[in-house]
Amino acid sequence: MVHTLAASTLIVAAPLACDSSSAEGAEPARRSSDVLVTGTDEEMLVLEVTEANRIVVRLPRVEVGQGVTTAVAMMIAEELDARLADIDIPLADARTKGNQYTGGSSSVRSLYGPARELAATARARLVTAAARLWHVPARALRTKDTKVYAPDGRSATFGYLTGYAAAIRVPAVSAAPKPASRHRVIGRPTNRIDARDIVTGAAKYAGDLAVAGAKPTVVARPPTLGGTVVSVDDRAARAMPGVHAVVRVAGGVAVVAESFHHAFKARDALEITWAPGPLVGLSDAAIRRRLRAAVPRLGTPPGGSAQVEAEFEFAFVGHAPMEVLTAVADVRAARAEIWFSSQTPMDARDSIASAVGLPASKVKVHVLRGGGSFGRRLDSDAALEAALISKAARRPVKLMWSRADDIRHGRMRPAGHHRVRASLARGRVVAFAHATASVSQAYEGAGAVRPASFASAAGPLPSDSGLYNFGRLSGDSGSVELAIPLGAWRSVDSGTVRTAEEIVVDEIAARLGKDPVAFRRATLRNKAVRAVLDKAAAAGHWGRALPAGRAQGVAVHEEYGSCVACLAEIDATDPHHPRVTRVVMAADVGTAVNPRGLEAQLMGTAVDGISTVLTAGLHIDRGAVRESSYADFHYARQRDAPLRFEAHIMPSHGEPGGAGELGVPAAAGAVANAYARATGTKPRRFPLNF
Repeated sequence: MVHTLAASTLIVAAPLACDSSSAEGAEPARRSSDVLVTGTDEEMLVLEVTEANRIVVRLPRVEVGQGVTTAVAMMIAEELDARLADIDIPLADARTKGNQYTGGSSSVRSLYGPARELAATARARLVTAAARLWHVPARALRTKDTKVYAPDGRSATFGYLTGYAAAIRVPAVSAAPKPASRHRVIGRPTNRIDARDIVTGAAKYAGDLAVAGAKPTVVARPPTLGGTVVSVDDRAARAMPGVHAVVRVAGGVAVVAESFHHAFKARDALEITWAPGPLVGLSDAAIRRRLRAAVPRLGTPPGGSAQVEAEFEFAFVGHAPMEVLTAVADVRAARAEIWFSSQTPMDARDSIASAVGLPASKVKVHVLRGGGSFGRRLDSDAALEAALISKAARRPVKLMWSRADDIRHGRMRPAGHHRVRASLARGRVVAFAHATASVSQAYEGAGAVRPASFASAAGPLPSDSGLYNFGRLSGDSGSVELAIPLGAWRSVDSGTVRTAEEIVVDEIAARLGKDPVAFRRATLRNKAVRAVLDKAAAAGHWGRALPAGRAQGVAVHEEYGSCVACLAEIDATDPHHPRVTRVVMAADVGTAVNPRGLEAQLMGTAVDGISTVLTAGLHIDRGAVRESSYADFHYARQRDAPLRFEAHIMPSHGEPGGAGELGVPAAAGAVANAYARATGTKPRRFPLNF
């Protein structure tokens, strides 16, 4: 623990733990005993108690709707005995060192220890300060509702005590976090601390900012991926009212105007001749053929075994967060300032600095909340483009990518082909092979910022079937390089790898004449996975009689130190318009800091599974993305959501595991298996409506 002292307020800092599996390249965490310093260390998680009785923790992660600010506020409230209403969790600007990475379902895992240690240390110092002021033993005092109380009824707010506590070097009471048995906040279902601001419009996103002089900006983009400008006649656009500048950038032609209405009108008035992109002769069918040919051979199965074999195709999928990409940039000759929502702000700052020709120390990146991400904000396309436009136009700009911009020219989950083979002998699986090929990116476009942990985003993982006692496991991967902008999409490789394997597990069970749940129970290696499967099956009444055309499906997944099971019921009486009617999920994530937030995460992953299995994908037509909006990129809407949803959180006092992406593979697998059982088919191409 690092104790940072200030003259008038208590400021305590803790070194941030780094999860090496999800934040590779970040500096390792230091032990509590390693350092004792004064001053502000950027690598730290810092807590300040203000004189106004506010607890402020500037968070080195981004809030994109996953609820991390609420989870951290709960950790702080638990150990400080403070009211949630007294805690502020603003987002930290890009730092010069440390771990500011939001992804890989790592935020709660990496913050759980430091945040609680931080608050426990602050509490010990506040109690010690009160004891000295009142001349009573520190152990006789108690804390509650952001106050310290004496046995005689006296009380003082943390804000009143903060200056005194700042002078305390060695607290008189323990600074250790509470044991789980004493938790009163952690583990209690809690509403989001920012819920009222979100629903009333008080929450500020990049599009809400009013940075002095920053004018609305849009870009005319090519009709094909990677297309370039041959010539542009901008005379009509420049003559239109409200237009301030027209500049060429790598992605097209930008218009800076007085309002977005003026900018879009002027953009449409541009007369541009485009050179086609490198994929102009390529469409879906050819991409699928190339992917199938790129899948490595599975090798020779064990002698005397029978085979269950399947091949699967997965389409490109866009992130399509509700808040479109927006960034404000003010680039001057000697400095730059950028405002946007970023999961990798430190990498983004360095990339922007290099692009505009400034040292990184002269580029300031302000991190804002995002209206959804699903991996999209790992890349900083819009921010880098905004910075280049600002430099060229010599003025601040507020750049907005339209929905069509992001769907047609933004990042997407790569398309892939999977070949799976299970070898059966003596009534069991004796070998399991899974080979894959996916589209990999032949170039990095503007704004590409790739954290090391997502280096595999464009290349699939080998078999994940180590979940089961399946004998000899093998897997290999190939790729097809295409000039398509790719990005890590929620659950990254597991969303397709596990979906394919869970479908095959059902088909193995059918070949062996066994019930899918019973077969999994008998074959799973991990007791925790078996427990969540049992819970989902019991809560969902697995095996209950259903009318013709309706069925249940089940799937499991284990990752991020957590595990989940999903049971889905589907009505496929019209197989071309199936409807998932019920979803039951059970998850073991260790300590669930906020069960209500976890339930929301699982609900979101259920919708993702429904979408990517049934309806949501992107087509490539002659080098262009066909879809352009929610009207044709058919993500699940309210009418597609399950009529009933249940989430069951397994009790645990273990360290928190990851949860944000955990449910996607299980939900997708369960929906696919339910559809197969309801229709008597073997689905092989996803989404099914392709």
